[in-house]
Amino acid sequence: MLGLQLATDPRWVNIVEANIEEILTDHAWCEQKAASNAIYIIVNNSDKVELVTEMLRIAREELEHFEQVHEVIKKRGLVLGRERKDDYVGELVKFMKKDGSRNDALIERLLFAAMIEARSCERFKVLSTNISDPELAQFYRELMISEAGHYTTFLKFARQYSESIDVDKRWKEWIAFEASIITKYGNKETVHG
Repeated sequence: MLGLQLATDPRWVNIVEANIEEILTDHAWCEQKAASNAIYIIVNNSDKVELVTEMLRIAREELEHFEQVHEVIKKRGLVLGRERKDDYVGELVKFMKKDGSRNDALIERLLFAAMIEARSCERFKVLSTNISDPELAQFYRELMISEAGHYTTFLKFARQYSESIDVDKRWKEWIAFEASIITKYGNKETVHG
């Protein structure tokens, strides 16, 4: 369903389990960044009523996820660490086309967001089916479903609002690019690392 070309090696979960505090901290900040991205889309496209309405919903949901992860951290007697740099997302940002119209920029931002949600969803699935902690397995199963919904929402809006970009063609380029970089990741206890 996600269209990703390369799946995460389930052994990545062994790395995650060696440092649960790190994955939870990284995950919390990923949720915060996802909420910020939705707000960024609103700020730059306030004239699109349907988009604003949906991005408000996603921003709230992502902040709720941040809160849920923080609650898991506190419940386990851990501490939310400082925000981490996400090299994977940084590479995706560089792939975004910067030229073109304001509308083209919106489509790129939506495809960028869809890509992150797709990989996050896939990683959450790997966690939910491979982690030995039953509470975290259930937690990541629920989040996987939410991320899949966000992924499809971003793609839907890219198709809906595109004026000159062949969204399906550009999405294939995103998928191919993501496949070319994901091989460097999956060796750290972070959501995308």
